[in-house]
Amino acid sequence: MKKRYLYIAAVALLAGTGCSKYLEQAPDQRATLNTPEKVSELLVTAYPAATYNTFAEAMSDNPIDLGITGIQDPKNADAYFWKDITSTAQDGPNYYWNACYSAIASANQALEVCNNAANPAAYAGQKGEALVARAYSHFMLVCLYAKAYDPATAAQDQGIPYVTSPEKVVIKQYDRKTVAYVYEMIEKDLKEGIPLLNDKYAVPAYHFTRKAAHAFASRFYLWKRDYDKVIEEANLAFPSNDFAANVRPWLNYQGGSVTTTDLQNFYTNATNPGNLLLGEAVSSYGVYYARYQYAMSQNRCVQIISPFGNQWNALKVYSYSQTFYFVMKYLPYFKRTSINANTGVYYTMMPLLTTEETLLNRAEAAINKEQYSAALDDINTLIKARITNYNTTTHLITDTRIMNYYASRTTDRKEAYRFALLDVKRAEFVTEGMRWMDILRLKMPVTHTTIRGEVFELAADDKRKLLQLPEEVTLSGVPLNPR
Repeated sequence: MKKRYLYIAAVALLAGTGCSKYLEQAPDQRATLNTPEKVSELLVTAYPAATYNTFAEAMSDNPIDLGITGIQDPKNADAYFWKDITSTAQDGPNYYWNACYSAIASANQALEVCNNAANPAAYAGQKGEALVARAYSHFMLVCLYAKAYDPATAAQDQGIPYVTSPEKVVIKQYDRKTVAYVYEMIEKDLKEGIPLLNDKYAVPAYHFTRKAAHAFASRFYLWKRDYDKVIEEANLAFPSNDFAANVRPWLNYQGGSVTTTDLQNFYTNATNPGNLLLGEAVSSYGVYYARYQYAMSQNRCVQIISPFGNQWNALKVYSYSQTFYFVMKYLPYFKRTSINANTGVYYTMMPLLTTEETLLNRAEAAINKEQYSAALDDINTLIKARITNYNTTTHLITDTRIMNYYASRTTDRKEAYRFALLDVKRAEFVTEGMRWMDILRLKMPVTHTTIRGEVFELAADDKRKLLQLPEEVTLSGVPLNPR
């Protein structure tokens, strides 16, 4: 595993009387983490500065082959064919892995200070944020680089290293242990961290507030298949059950004066009630996501955002060259290396946790508990905010409508509701990589085709579903995923 913090001090040997005074000074200008405020500043880096959208979206069943007129990027193309992505650049799996462990290193450094402080009570809020942030990065890693949690096999399936202390050597040995162990550690950090959170943030959407933490916990327990806890955590995130007032108000952005920049700003704005946790990623995804070779055509885009046959027309669809179709979501930011430079780095703000996901987590948990009326209430809460001129007679999702719509696929009520829920999620989170997470979690097969008519299939239990770990982790004794 790459070393995150390696400090090198150079000491000059000076002659004369100035030597002793020079050596009395600290060899570098690092800040001393000796106040809660300074720890809070460190915790800004406890969130992954990377995104999985590029490869996760391409691996899912959302994109199709749009031909060579699209942007050629191996991170998009290799992912579409489920090949190991060897690129170490931003928006690739190796970059995301390293960004998560870098965030974990910051969280662990903060925790060391909090635990060793003379007045630990003063650091309670910072400790809570560090614990939950550490849990989040480990969770994303275990989901993407290990098998999805299965109660029958989790105690045998290889996990990922769960790092709980700062690294103080160049190369440290680690053990992947098991998926069950990683989940136990995540749950431990969540249970200890959430009660400590104090929500004292200038911009709450950039930090783990209690609402965001409970939203994350609802996702965690959904993967763990603990459906009572999913419902409990979603209710704790919104104790007044005011989901309708806190989903993204797409219907407010239907006027003719609304520009594409308005929509981009809206989707990832910290004041948008749908954004419970935002992350700033070193990523050009916001520039290229709509124009990759493996992206969406008009038919595919409209199909995805039309669950049950009703197009969510509040989600505005745009196109490039009448070939590449997409829902406007991201506003990339180019940071120049200097004022007069033409080179720099792209950043894209990413929604990490949302009101919509929390609501749909609760709906899925209700389905698994066969509480179909509750699930319908949650699904309709979202749909009402996605269709202009919503009409109850035309647009309300009912038990009869679900059973009729999915009759050709199943006659089982729970299965039909699950299909409905997944179609709603697919529409809501298109281009966000969330579809791939559901494919992993529910062990769904995927079929991809090319414009030449070739067919490629990914089986439900295919080993290629597990992203390959960076090659260098073997130096720390961490085995790669089998191929």
